[in-house]
Amino acid sequence: MPQSTIDFGKYGARGVKGSEAVARKLDELAGGITTPVTARRGLTARLHYLTRTAHARKAAHDAGLTVTDRTLKAWLDGRRSPSKANLERIERAYRSVRRQNVARHLLRRLNSSGGTRVEIHPLNQSQVPRPLQRVVEYRTMNVRRWDRIVAAWAAGDAQELDGAWTDTIVDLGSQWGQYEYVTNVGFAA
Repeated sequence: MPQSTIDFGKYGARGVKGSEAVARKLDELAGGITTPVTARRGLTARLHYLTRTAHARKAAHDAGLTVTDRTLKAWLDGRRSPSKANLERIERAYRSVRRQNVARHLLRRLNSSGGTRVEIHPLNQSQVPRPLQRVVEYRTMNVRRWDRIVAAWAAGDAQELDGAWTDTIVDLGSQWGQYEYVTNVGFAA
């Protein structure tokens, strides 16, 4: 890949992969339960979300939440508390099921009206020595096809999401490699 960043951060630059920033923004747009899973209210809300229908139960099981109905009932009634590992499984299962449930709606919103305007904020070079800094400006672009990005996000496939995002930023022209790592990617749907 031309201009692909091989040794990011070697001279002090800070940022995240663009695909990670896109995933965070999609999670934000997907919404959901904001109370942490460690709080009783957050745990109960997640368990209700994951067990209210047979489809949700199957998706939660596929996402890694494999406990008996008796254990789930005890957690919901407050008679027992899940272990730290089970809290992590519940959170992972909730995120996975939530992504699957909102992906179709989110995709329709992002693709409507010819695509969505995306703001790309360049990496932070404040810690890079002056002679090694490069000029990287704030960029905007219109992403017309979100299908591959949203599908990878919904599946939780970070590698495919990175590939999809890289294929998208190639539209920036010959400078696309400068935007592989960013401080933020912003868009609305």
